[in-house]
Amino acid sequence: MRIRFKPWARGELEASSFYIDNPEEYKGKWNDLFENKNPIHLELGCGKGGFISKLASENLDVNYIAIDMVDAMLGLAKRNIEKEYANKNIPIKNVIITRFDIERILMILDDTDKIDRIYINFCNPWPRGKHRKKRLTHVRQLEKYKLFLKDDGEVYFKTDDDGLFNDSLLYFEQAGFKIVNKTFDLANNENFWDNIETEHEKMFKEQGIKIKALIAKKK
Repeated sequence: MRIRFKPWARGELEASSFYIDNPEEYKGKWNDLFENKNPIHLELGCGKGGFISKLASENLDVNYIAIDMVDAMLGLAKRNIEKEYANKNIPIKNVIITRFDIERILMILDDTDKIDRIYINFCNPWPRGKHRKKRLTHVRQLEKYKLFLKDDGEVYFKTDDDGLFNDSLLYFEQAGFKIVNKTFDLANNENFWDNIETEHEKMFKEQGIKIKALIAKKK
Protein backbone atom coordinates (compact mmCIF):
# COMPACT_ATOMS: atom_id res chain seq x y z
CA MET A 1 0.00 0.00 0.00
CA ARG A 2 1.45 3.35 -1.05
CA ILE A 3 1.25 6.28 1.33
CA ARG A 4 2.37 9.88 1.13
CA PHE A 5 5.45 11.02 2.99
CA LYS A 6 4.64 12.29 6.48
CA PRO A 7 7.29 14.88 7.50
CA TRP A 8 6.25 14.63 11.14
CA ALA A 9 6.47 10.84 11.38
CA ARG A 10 10.20 10.37 12.04
CA GLY A 11 10.30 12.95 14.83
CA GLU A 12 7.19 11.57 16.53
CA LEU A 13 8.50 8.03 16.34
CA GLU A 14 11.87 8.92 17.82
CA ALA A 15 10.10 10.67 20.71
CA SER A 16 7.71 7.78 21.36
CA SER A 17 8.14 5.53 24.39
CA PHE A 18 6.85 2.49 22.48
CA TYR A 19 8.83 2.84 19.23
CA ILE A 20 12.15 0.98 18.84
CA ASP A 21 14.58 2.15 16.17
CA ASN A 22 17.24 -0.48 16.88
CA PRO A 23 15.41 -3.83 17.11
CA GLU A 24 18.59 -5.80 16.43
CA GLU A 25 19.74 -4.94 19.95
CA TYR A 26 16.75 -6.76 21.44
CA LYS A 27 17.19 -10.08 19.69
CA GLY A 28 16.64 -12.72 22.35
CA LYS A 29 15.74 -10.03 24.90
CA TRP A 30 12.23 -8.86 24.04
CA ASN A 31 10.82 -10.06 27.35
CA ASP A 32 13.36 -7.86 29.11
CA LEU A 33 12.10 -4.87 27.14
CA PHE A 34 8.51 -5.55 28.17
CA GLU A 35 9.70 -6.27 31.73
CA ASN A 36 7.47 -9.32 32.12
CA LYS A 37 7.10 -12.87 30.85
CA ASN A 38 3.70 -12.51 29.16
CA PRO A 39 3.20 -14.23 25.78
CA ILE A 40 4.53 -12.30 22.79
CA HIS A 41 2.49 -11.93 19.60
CA LEU A 42 3.90 -10.45 16.42
CA GLU A 43 2.22 -8.54 13.59
CA LEU A 44 4.12 -8.53 10.31
CA GLY A 45 3.24 -5.47 8.24
CA CYS A 46 1.19 -3.43 10.70
CA GLY A 47 0.36 -0.59 8.29
CA LYS A 48 -1.56 2.25 9.93
CA GLY A 49 -2.02 0.28 13.13
CA GLY A 50 -5.80 -0.11 13.07
CA PHE A 51 -5.50 -3.81 13.87
CA ILE A 52 -2.73 -3.77 16.47
CA SER A 53 -4.15 -0.76 18.33
CA LYS A 54 -7.43 -2.56 19.00
CA LEU A 55 -5.94 -6.00 19.57
CA ALA A 56 -3.27 -4.89 22.04
CA SER A 57 -5.54 -2.57 24.00
CA GLU A 58 -8.07 -5.39 24.44
CA ASN A 59 -5.47 -7.96 25.59
CA LEU A 60 -3.25 -6.35 28.20
CA ASP A 61 -1.89 -9.72 29.35
CA VAL A 62 -0.21 -10.24 25.96
CA ASN A 63 2.82 -8.33 24.63
CA TYR A 64 2.78 -7.22 20.99
CA ILE A 65 5.51 -6.35 18.51
CA ALA A 66 4.31 -4.67 15.30
CA ILE A 67 6.67 -4.30 12.35
CA ASP A 68 6.53 -2.20 9.19
CA MET A 69 9.06 -0.74 6.77
CA VAL A 70 7.64 2.74 6.22
CA ASP A 71 7.99 5.65 8.64
CA ALA A 72 4.73 7.21 7.44
CA MET A 73 2.82 4.00 8.21
CA LEU A 74 4.45 3.64 11.61
CA GLY A 75 3.75 7.28 12.41
CA LEU A 76 0.05 6.71 11.75
CA ALA A 77 0.20 3.45 13.72
CA LYS A 78 1.70 5.34 16.66
CA ARG A 79 -1.11 7.88 16.60
CA ASN A 80 -3.79 5.20 16.29
CA ILE A 81 -2.34 3.25 19.20
CA GLU A 82 -2.21 6.39 21.34
CA LYS A 83 -5.82 7.23 20.46
CA GLU A 84 -7.11 3.72 21.22
CA TYR A 85 -5.37 3.53 24.59
CA ALA A 86 -6.42 7.08 25.51
CA ASN A 87 -10.05 6.23 24.73
CA LYS A 88 -9.79 3.32 27.18
CA ASN A 89 -7.81 5.39 29.69
CA ILE A 90 -4.98 2.85 29.97
CA PRO A 91 -1.18 3.30 29.66
CA ILE A 92 0.69 1.87 26.68
CA LYS A 93 2.86 -0.87 28.17
CA ASN A 94 2.24 -3.99 26.09
CA VAL A 95 2.96 -2.91 22.50
CA ILE A 96 6.15 -2.02 20.65
CA ILE A 97 6.32 -0.78 17.05
CA THR A 98 9.49 -0.93 15.01
CA ARG A 99 10.78 -0.37 11.48
CA PHE A 100 12.48 -3.37 9.90
CA ASP A 101 12.67 -5.44 6.72
CA ILE A 102 10.66 -8.59 7.42
CA GLU A 103 12.78 -10.57 4.95
CA ARG A 104 15.66 -10.14 7.45
CA ILE A 105 13.58 -10.92 10.52
CA LEU A 106 16.08 -13.40 11.92
CA MET A 107 18.31 -10.43 12.69
CA ILE A 108 15.86 -9.34 15.42
CA LEU A 109 14.27 -12.59 16.69
CA ASP A 110 15.56 -16.02 17.62
CA ASP A 111 14.46 -19.19 19.41
CA THR A 112 14.95 -17.65 22.85
CA ASP A 113 12.21 -15.07 22.12
CA LYS A 114 9.60 -17.86 21.83
CA ILE A 115 6.87 -16.01 19.94
CA ASP A 116 3.41 -17.49 20.57
CA ARG A 117 1.54 -16.09 17.58
CA ILE A 118 2.11 -14.27 14.30
CA TYR A 119 -0.49 -12.14 12.50
CA ILE A 120 -0.20 -11.48 8.75
CA ASN A 121 -2.99 -9.27 7.39
CA PHE A 122 -3.41 -8.41 3.70
CA CYS A 123 0.26 -8.59 2.78
CA ASN A 124 1.52 -7.83 -0.74
CA PRO A 125 0.52 -10.82 -2.93
CA TRP A 126 3.59 -10.43 -5.21
CA PRO A 127 1.84 -12.22 -8.10
CA ARG A 128 4.66 -12.33 -10.67
CA GLY A 129 7.37 -14.94 -11.15
CA LYS A 130 10.39 -14.83 -8.87
CA HIS A 131 8.85 -12.02 -6.81
CA ARG A 132 6.58 -14.61 -5.20
CA LYS A 133 9.45 -15.49 -2.89
CA LYS A 134 8.88 -12.07 -1.28
CA ARG A 135 5.45 -13.16 -0.04
CA LEU A 136 5.26 -13.13 3.74
CA THR A 137 3.66 -16.59 3.60
CA HIS A 138 6.17 -18.11 1.17
CA VAL A 139 7.96 -21.26 2.33
CA ARG A 140 11.22 -19.29 2.52
CA GLN A 141 9.68 -16.93 5.07
CA LEU A 142 7.77 -19.62 6.96
CA GLU A 143 11.00 -21.52 7.58
CA LYS A 144 12.38 -18.37 9.23
CA TYR A 145 9.31 -17.93 11.43
CA LYS A 146 9.66 -21.51 12.66
CA LEU A 147 13.00 -20.63 14.23
CA PHE A 148 11.43 -18.22 16.74
CA LEU A 149 7.84 -19.49 16.91
CA LYS A 150 7.12 -21.72 19.91
CA ASP A 151 6.14 -25.35 19.41
CA ASP A 152 2.38 -25.29 18.72
CA GLY A 153 2.72 -21.55 18.01
CA GLU A 154 0.25 -20.23 15.46
CA VAL A 155 0.12 -18.04 12.37
CA TYR A 156 -3.11 -16.13 11.74
CA PHE A 157 -3.35 -15.06 8.11
CA LYS A 158 -6.03 -13.27 6.08
CA THR A 159 -6.12 -11.89 2.56
CA ASP A 160 -8.44 -10.75 -0.21
CA ASP A 161 -6.26 -12.40 -2.89
CA ASP A 162 -7.45 -15.81 -4.10
CA GLY A 163 -4.14 -16.77 -5.70
CA LEU A 164 -2.10 -15.85 -2.64
CA PHE A 165 -4.45 -17.74 -0.35
CA ASN A 166 -4.49 -20.92 -2.41
CA ASP A 167 -0.72 -20.84 -2.78
CA SER A 168 -0.32 -20.15 0.94
CA LEU A 169 -2.29 -23.26 1.81
CA LEU A 170 0.44 -25.21 0.02
CA TYR A 171 3.27 -23.11 1.48
CA PHE A 172 2.21 -23.85 5.05
CA GLU A 173 1.97 -27.58 4.39
CA GLN A 174 5.33 -27.62 2.60
CA ALA A 175 6.93 -25.81 5.55
CA GLY A 176 5.58 -28.42 7.97
CA PHE A 177 2.77 -26.41 9.53
CA LYS A 178 -0.62 -27.93 10.29
CA ILE A 179 -3.59 -25.92 9.00
CA VAL A 180 -6.08 -26.17 11.84
CA ASN A 181 -8.77 -23.95 10.32
CA LYS A 182 -9.48 -22.14 7.08
CA THR A 183 -12.29 -20.21 5.44
CA PHE A 184 -12.90 -18.75 2.01
CA ASP A 185 -15.49 -16.30 3.37
CA LEU A 186 -14.54 -14.88 6.75
CA ALA A 187 -17.52 -12.53 6.94
CA ASN A 188 -19.93 -15.47 6.91
CA ASN A 189 -17.91 -17.54 9.37
CA GLU A 190 -18.47 -15.58 12.56
CA ASN A 191 -17.04 -18.24 14.88
CA PHE A 192 -13.78 -18.63 12.95
CA TRP A 193 -11.92 -16.30 15.36
CA ASP A 194 -12.48 -13.11 17.31
CA ASN A 195 -11.88 -11.00 14.23
CA ILE A 196 -10.76 -7.38 14.23
CA GLU A 197 -11.66 -5.80 10.92
CA THR A 198 -8.83 -3.87 9.27
CA GLU A 199 -9.12 -0.86 6.99
CA HIS A 200 -8.29 -3.04 3.99
CA GLU A 201 -10.81 -5.64 5.05
CA LYS A 202 -13.65 -3.14 5.23
CA MET A 203 -12.74 -1.74 1.81
CA PHE A 204 -12.64 -5.18 0.17
CA LYS A 205 -15.94 -6.24 1.75
CA GLU A 206 -17.60 -3.09 0.40
CA GLN A 207 -16.35 -4.13 -3.05
CA GLY A 208 -17.91 -7.56 -2.64
CA ILE A 209 -14.58 -9.33 -2.31
CA LYS A 210 -14.59 -12.28 0.07
CA ILE A 211 -11.90 -12.42 2.73
CA LYS A 212 -9.95 -15.65 3.04
CA ALA A 213 -8.33 -16.68 6.33
CA LEU A 214 -6.44 -19.52 7.95
CA ILE A 215 -4.87 -20.56 11.22
CA ALA A 216 -1.72 -22.66 10.93
CA LYS A 217 0.14 -24.31 13.80
CA LYS A 218 3.82 -25.16 14.06
CA LYS A 219 4.14 -28.91 14.57
